[in-house]
Amino acid sequence: MLAVEKLLRLADAFVVTSGANPRQVRTISDEVERQLKLSGNGGPASVEGLDDARWVLMDYGDFVVHVFVEEARQFYDLEHLWGDAPTWAWDEAAEALVPAASAAVAP
Repeated sequence: MLAVEKLLRLADAFVVTSGANPRQVRTISDEVERQLKLSGNGGPASVEGLDDARWVLMDYGDFVVHVFVEEARQFYDLEHLWGDAPTWAWDEAAEALVPAASAAVAP
C-alpha cells in the first residue's frame, strides 16, 4: 500500500496488487469488493478496467485499489511513480498493516 495522502488529494492510499492473468485479476477484484462489502465498507464508487482486466481500478473514496496483470504492473510501475509515498505491507503474523521495511517475511 502506498500512503499518498500527502502527495495527492484524490485518496489517502493506493492499494496495489497483481495477478498472473486477466482471470486472476477479475477474481482478485471480485474478492476485494466482496470482502469490503462484508466488512461494512460498501461497494466502490466506481470500477474501471474490467473489460480487459489488465488494470482494474476500484475507487473507494479514501483509498483506490489497483489490480494489474503483472506485465502491466511492471510497465506502469506505480510504486516507482509514487516513490515518495510511504509504503505499507500486510504482516500476516500481526494481521495488520505495518511499514513495508518492518513487514515479516512469511516462511
